[in-house]
Amino acid sequence: MGLWTWVAAQAFRLDARSEVALPRWLGPIGVVLACAGGLLAAACIATFIVIGRGTPAPFDPPQEFVASGPYRYVRNPMYLGASALILGAGLAFSSPSVVLLAFIFLLVMHLFVVLYEEPALARRFGRSYSDYRASVRRWIVRMPRGER
Repeated sequence: MGLWTWVAAQAFRLDARSEVALPRWLGPIGVVLACAGGLLAAACIATFIVIGRGTPAPFDPPQEFVASGPYRYVRNPMYLGASALILGAGLAFSSPSVVLLAFIFLLVMHLFVVLYEEPALARRFGRSYSDYRASVRRWIVRMPRGER
């Protein structure tokens, strides 16, 4: 998170050279979006700690496979929460550069998920992860099949 905060601060400085302006009415929407994204990311971290008995940090990964909490509805809620936080901050501060950064963040996370994280989870958790992957979408939020 610290790295992306630093990147956002650097991107924010690019706005002075930009001719693109965001409407001020997007500011309150941005505050709500940033708060919701932060809460979602925090809920994901709490789920990793309580259910997974670990953290999102690579040096202390969850010991148990986590498919509950926000992970019941989408496979990558933490990344969605973080991107909502970045996008919301960009809107709240009227920063086109930070808004663009939110989409760059999502692209980088998509590549990370597809090229590294999903294969690593499949190796580590086997059948439980492949079943989860078949029933929960990567980026699109939806209710689990049995709850509709």
